Amino acid sequence: MKRVLVTGSAGFIGMHTVLHLARQNYKLTGLDSINDYYDQSLKYSRLSDTGIDSNAIHYGQMLNSATLTSYQFVQLDLTDKTGMSQLFENEQFDIVCHLAAQAGVRYSLENPDSYIDSNIVGFMNILECCRKHCVKHLVYASSSSVYGLIDEMPLTPQMAANHPVSLYAATKKSNEMMAHAYSHLYGLPTTGLRFFTVYGPFGRPDMSPFIFAKAILKGEPLKVFNSGDMMRDFTYIDDIVAGISNALQTIPIGNNSWKNDAATSSAPFRIYNVGASNPVKLIDFITTLESAIGKKAIKEMMPMQAGDVKATYADVSDTQTDLNYLPQVSLKDGIARFVEWYLHYYQGDTH
Repeated sequence: MKRVLVTGSAGFIGMHTVLHLARQNYKLTGLDSINDYYDQSLKYSRLSDTGIDSNAIHYGQMLNSATLTSYQFVQLDLTDKTGMSQLFENEQFDIVCHLAAQAGVRYSLENPDSYIDSNIVGFMNILECCRKHCVKHLVYASSSSVYGLIDEMPLTPQMAANHPVSLYAATKKSNEMMAHAYSHLYGLPTTGLRFFTVYGPFGRPDMSPFIFAKAILKGEPLKVFNSGDMMRDFTYIDDIVAGISNALQTIPIGNNSWKNDAATSSAPFRIYNVGASNPVKLIDFITTLESAIGKKAIKEMMPMQAGDVKATYADVSDTQTDLNYLPQVSLKDGIARFVEWYLHYYQGDTH
């Protein structure tokens, strides 16, 4: 049975990944700092769904799941170098699925230090632990935001992504470059997954589906940036998790050259897009959400916001070929599932 570490397991993508992998032949360890970037009660609810009792959590102490027999959880900060090293020494992981990060494009404009600590220093600790403890495969979350100012669509992993427009995007691009260096220097197989606008049940409250649903239900004005004339490749969480699961089972081979920016690398390193490959206008996304909720939004049209890009559109042809990835959930179905969960979770309370 392969031993897998899932970082960010109290997060949106992390929780769903744990639940999916628990049905497979893995021995899982989840890790999360449970920081206060957003409502911690939502993080504890996610942990509860994976059988972790929030009242029993103590920093640095392993806790077994009450419902998933192959799962255990530890609260630990990525920047805790000693704690991370001890964890890898004790557990001897075969695979690391690194989903923890300081997320949010707009938050990076206000709190840049937290992105350097978590996304750079924390990722460096992950790489070092993987190297020192002979991890066989590191799969890590990147982001569609790395494409930055590129306006040629669809976006492919072979494009030069050298002009990020937020610090968050810059840290994610840095992660990819750091991973390549470790793949090249130490033969550590690494796979980076560029996620495109993920949504679904238990999502982050700072993301558009939450913000829009809350405003619509409360009858409050909804700020629509760039007058809704932005394209996003909205991707349902189940499709994201399927991509992660397939990536974990597909270890890059060093002699299969990776070409990017007209350069060729023989390192065991890959980058893939994981998206719906079906961009939707933001204003149409809102219309779909209105239909699912059964109530019209009060729209306040706003100019483009700093750190945003006008369009994302994933070319997933490499992901389909190499990882057997095929998105399944339509926007209409995905939004319906999200709204059903949202109404149930908040029980009509749109505070």
